[in-house]
Amino acid sequence: MRFILLFLGLLVAPRAVVLTRRFDSWLIPGSKNENQVDFLKDLASTVQLDIWHPNSIHHVVVGTDVDFRVGSDQTSFVQTELEQNGIQYGILFHNLQEEIEKQFDGGRHFREKHSYTRYNEWEKIVAWTERMAKKYPKLVSRVQIGKTYEDRPMYLLKVGKESGKKKVIFMDCGIHAREWISPAFCQWFVKQAVRTYETDKVMFKLLNNLNFYILPVFNIDGYVWTWTEDRMWRKNRANTSNSDCPGVDLNRNFKAKWGTIGISHKPCSQIYCGPSAESEPEIKAVTSFIREHLSSIRGYISFHSYSQILMFPYAYKDETAPNNDELNKVAKEAVEALSSLYGTEYTYGPTATTIYPCSGSSLDWAYDEGIKNAFTFELRDLGKYGFILPESKIRPTCRETMLAVKHIANYILTSAP
Repeated sequence: MRFILLFLGLLVAPRAVVLTRRFDSWLIPGSKNENQVDFLKDLASTVQLDIWHPNSIHHVVVGTDVDFRVGSDQTSFVQTELEQNGIQYGILFHNLQEEIEKQFDGGRHFREKHSYTRYNEWEKIVAWTERMAKKYPKLVSRVQIGKTYEDRPMYLLKVGKESGKKKVIFMDCGIHAREWISPAFCQWFVKQAVRTYETDKVMFKLLNNLNFYILPVFNIDGYVWTWTEDRMWRKNRANTSNSDCPGVDLNRNFKAKWGTIGISHKPCSQIYCGPSAESEPEIKAVTSFIREHLSSIRGYISFHSYSQILMFPYAYKDETAPNNDELNKVAKEAVEALSSLYGTEYTYGPTATTIYPCSGSSLDWAYDEGIKNAFTFELRDLGKYGFILPESKIRPTCRETMLAVKHIANYILTSAP
């Protein structure tokens, strides 16, 4: 088990991520017993920890690697507690603020143009969706499926050649706001699909015979917040019963054994599941759209970061899905395709046993609605950068992930009922 302590202050900036206080990050290796696990859980009851991996203190068990951050005002206290409990630690980042700045390779200067190899603010992404629909009208159309809590329009792109009734794959990115590499992939996928349609035999076949419904940013309000106020924000921006703790974890709000395991009913928690299933407007928009098109949707793929894992149901129970053997086979082959480019190693398997159990996830909801080819990617990396993956890693991450997604899509096209 490793602990990474990320000592973070306030993240504030207009239109760019400007950090006003020093950040330190610590690596603590070697927790191998129940006493150390109990210590961490006790610490979490004393200090508000932002668990990066796994994403809740409830998921920490012996052998689990644990990444977390605490406020800079509690650095000394946490450090003293670690030393008194005999837990070794080292500095992972001398200054995490600098690492966040480095995420913008080439600096944070204002960049007007949308780029596939840089992280883009929401304003650029929404303009890009309109531009793609106008530039490629025979392959791309834009549909508004609803509005966010803060009244921003939610657009998805329908990508595929119009040719009658076809199978559909629904893909979403950015359900957790701070996972910036996820929306970057959805944008990359659309770009590759339309630009290689006439030159890539596999893509030509896919777009002629499938439609992709792609939601480039699920959690728009939260994503905007990570650019303007708090780079490490995870949830949406809804008001809660605690005025000091806004936001619901959208990936705990689906009607899939909602509120039962791997969640919190406390609004201040990063995994707060909301007051009820599908309470959030973002969730209502997506579930309504999918239900309306359920007869044609044959695949569901959601993109997160980080951990380099490809998962499938179930998350809310430690049981295999009825078609587990097929899902496992497809995941294995997809991971092999991904790894063939740069040798990036992924693990794969059912969510509950591969990472941790949780209820209310989009993956289980889609599966229970009848979409039996449902997958979730946790993209790069394994924790060296975590949520602050540098822009230099966008291209390789997206290129290798394309191979896996194309494999899954081809399977759905040729073999899925």
